[in-house]
Amino acid sequence: MEDVQLEYQRLERRHRREKKELQDRIQAMKNEVPKGDKTKTKQLLLDVARLEAELEQKHQLELEKFGEQYPANSGLDSITEGLAKMDLENHPPRVSRAQKRRERRAALQRERQKMAAEAEPGSLSSHGRDEEKQLAAILEARNLEMKDVPANSHCMYRAIQDQLPFSVSVESLRGRTASYMRKHVDDFLPFFSDPETGDAYTRDDFLIYCDNVAHSAAWGSQLELRALSHVLQTPIEVIQAEAPVQVIGEEYSNKPLTLVYVRHASNFGEHYNSVKPLEAGAVGGVPVRFF
Repeated sequence: MEDVQLEYQRLERRHRREKKELQDRIQAMKNEVPKGDKTKTKQLLLDVARLEAELEQKHQLELEKFGEQYPANSGLDSITEGLAKMDLENHPPRVSRAQKRRERRAALQRERQKMAAEAEPGSLSSHGRDEEKQLAAILEARNLEMKDVPANSHCMYRAIQDQLPFSVSVESLRGRTASYMRKHVDDFLPFFSDPETGDAYTRDDFLIYCDNVAHSAAWGSQLELRALSHVLQTPIEVIQAEAPVQVIGEEYSNKPLTLVYVRHASNFGEHYNSVKPLEAGAVGGVPVRFF
C-alpha cells in the first residue's frame, strides 16, 4: 500500500508542477500581447481556455487510468481520502474539478457572448476583410457561399454535420472519429508529436489523445478529418484563401463535403465554416444541390 501511496503522491506533485508551468506559459503569452490589441487579446483568451481545458482533461484521464490499475480492495480510496484530509488540514477547501470545469465553461461562454456583442462588421482587421473577399470569390466560382457555424472547438464537426444527408450528433461524430483512430493507430501515430517539444507521441499518449477527441471539446485537426473521411467514406475538401483546395479521402467517389477554413475573417480566431448554395439573385448565383 505504501508503494501505491507514493505513486499517487508523485502523480499529484507532477500535476501541480504542470499546472504551475502552464500558468507561467500563460503569463508569458499575456506579456507578448500589445496593450489595446483587441484581436490578439481575444485570441489569447481562446488559447488560454483551450490550454487549460486540455491540461485538465489530461490530468483527469491520468487519474482515472491510475485508479484502474488497482482493484477495489487495494485501499486506494482510503489513500486518496487520507491525502485529501491531509491537504484540507493545511489548505482551505478546494473547489471540485467538475465545478472548476463548469465555471471555466461559463466564463468562456460569457466572454464569447461579450465578444460577439462587441463584434461589428467593420471590426475585422484588414487581413480579415481581404480573406473574406478571397473566400467569397472562390466559393462564388463554385456557386457556393459560406454558411456560419457556431464559433467554438466543435466547429469542424458541426461543419461536417451540417452537410450530411442524415441526422447525426456531434458527439457521435467525435466518438466514431476516435474509434477509427484507435483501430488504426499505426496509420496515425507517425504523424503525432508534442507541439511544444517536437517529441514523438507514445502509443499511450495517442490513445489519451483519442479519448480527448471523443470526450472533450478538443479542437479538430487535419488528422481527424482524415479519420472522418474514412468513417463516412466520403472525400472532404478544405477551402482556404491562401492555399490550394485540399482534398482528403480522394479514394472515395461520393460527393465531397466542403469546409471553409478561416484564419483571419473570424472574430474568434481560426475557425471552420460550412457552405451552402449561392442564393438565387446573387452574382453568379444558381442554386445547386448537395445531395
